[in-house]
Amino acid sequence: MNKQEKIISLAIGILLVWCFFRSGGEKKEQPREEAPAAAVAQERETPAAPAEPAAVAQERETPAAPKPDEQTVEIGDANLMISVTTWGASVKKARLPGYAKGPGDVSDSNPALEFDYSPAPLGALSGIPSIAHDAPYEIVEKGDRHVVLKNAYLTRRISVGDGYKVSFDDVFADGVPLSGENRLSVGVMSMGPKDNDTLGIDTWKSGDKGGGVVHHDDDDTTVKPLLAGATPGGCSCGGSDVQGLPPLASAEDRSPVEWLALKDRFFVTALTGSSEKNQGFSATVVRDPSKGNRLSCVTASIIFSNAGRERHFDFFLGPKKQSVLWDLGMKDVMEFGMWRWICYPVVWLLETFHRFVPVSYGWAVVFLTVLVRLLFWPLTRKSTEGMRKMQEIQPLMKEIQAKYKDNPQRLQQETWALYREKKVNPLSSCLPMLVQIPVFIALFNVLRSAVELRYAPFLWIGDLSEPEHLFASWFPFGGLNILPLLMALTMYLQSKLTPTAGDQSQQRMMTVFMPLMMLVMFYNFASALSLYWTLSQVLSIVQMYMIRRETKAAETVVVEPPVETRQMRRHGN
Repeated sequence: MNKQEKIISLAIGILLVWCFFRSGGEKKEQPREEAPAAAVAQERETPAAPAEPAAVAQERETPAAPKPDEQTVEIGDANLMISVTTWGASVKKARLPGYAKGPGDVSDSNPALEFDYSPAPLGALSGIPSIAHDAPYEIVEKGDRHVVLKNAYLTRRISVGDGYKVSFDDVFADGVPLSGENRLSVGVMSMGPKDNDTLGIDTWKSGDKGGGVVHHDDDDTTVKPLLAGATPGGCSCGGSDVQGLPPLASAEDRSPVEWLALKDRFFVTALTGSSEKNQGFSATVVRDPSKGNRLSCVTASIIFSNAGRERHFDFFLGPKKQSVLWDLGMKDVMEFGMWRWICYPVVWLLETFHRFVPVSYGWAVVFLTVLVRLLFWPLTRKSTEGMRKMQEIQPLMKEIQAKYKDNPQRLQQETWALYREKKVNPLSSCLPMLVQIPVFIALFNVLRSAVELRYAPFLWIGDLSEPEHLFASWFPFGGLNILPLLMALTMYLQSKLTPTAGDQSQQRMMTVFMPLMMLVMFYNFASALSLYWTLSQVLSIVQMYMIRRETKAAETVVVEPPVETRQMRRHGN
């Protein structure tokens, strides 16, 4: 979980805690930005190579023949298609037929989502004498899901497997010097055009004390300064933290990694396995000064030293889908942080509900909301009843406070005596609600970054992963977002209906202040979040109404002060 997500989650938690204790006492996606080839050329530069054997050196001194024309061949399956180039025997592009580039189904006018690795081809080798990263190869074998390329120095087989997997099998010819340091490109990922889009690098490092995931946009590493502004958390990717940063910057992390992932908000390009031990990785980022120094793209290369003559590498090019990443041992790419124990079952529930009602993921959000409210129904009932009882004894509380205002110890004793007499637990109205806060924060983290919600329409909403942006050319702030307004209205109504105790002027102020605060916070977040929160508020109001009917409690209960008895006079003395 990045720093901004932590701040937002903490803010939501504090607001909810304060609220509960108070009560108890359509823009289409534009094409993905392409990384300039010249900007990432620095990533391909390699340190000086050791001296070559005489045979290889003699061959290098021979005048080079004209470079043959580039050929590309496409292989893959229904989930993943890759375009392999004969220049460098690497992956130039990848296409996901199951995901459209824009809203709607895949069609001629709305092609499948494509990753352009041209600036830093996936699997390109560098740092090996005699083998340039764009050296020409010949296609010697081709199938639907594999291709074999060969030149005088290297034979490479590239295969597409199930589950968005791509594997490389390399066999170097005898005489090719492999000592020293060389690198393997993990490709490039570009930032999308939306304010909520993100870009980052994750790795898994192993050691004597066990392994752990490293989020380089959040954890303190040598790469972190490069990724400033990579996770906007609902705000613009620009800001004071990215001003003055160079348009092109590189850094190295010399800690060996088990896997490395380049990720945007919904998709991942990752090296998931290797037959060779590595010495870390290098990363290069490109920024766009014309867009507030916003990140444009990020590339990475794995660093090897004295690797073997036969090598095997596994890649993953696909969605940040929990069921897929879990099998790869990369579930932490979801970046749910300390709330992962709730987020994982929430994602599973979304997918399960969608299987039953595959019309729209919006219905999955609706069913999830209803389920959460039902699960917390006993707690909600107990909390509401506790607040009602606290409201009923307020006149007695005020009388005790006035009577013993100069005797704090006696005031506390009489207060607890009143609680026991009326069978009121002052914490019963708050603690049950506090249990729900982790669920609210987990849903906040899941619903704004779930790939299942990408371009998912629902009712008038064109994309559940983005704000509604209705009438964008007419309204400020990017357009009209109805759901956040409904959310603020339902929060106001719920606050008005909730039994409260304490200073009434403060209650009236917070009845207005809290909805306004939430409106500002949620206005440009994913509409799925506002859908969940609004529906949750509506169901809460219905539950409150049902509880009132069952207990036949009036909206405002006025309790007359009791007639002073002999016992009360004796205690007063």
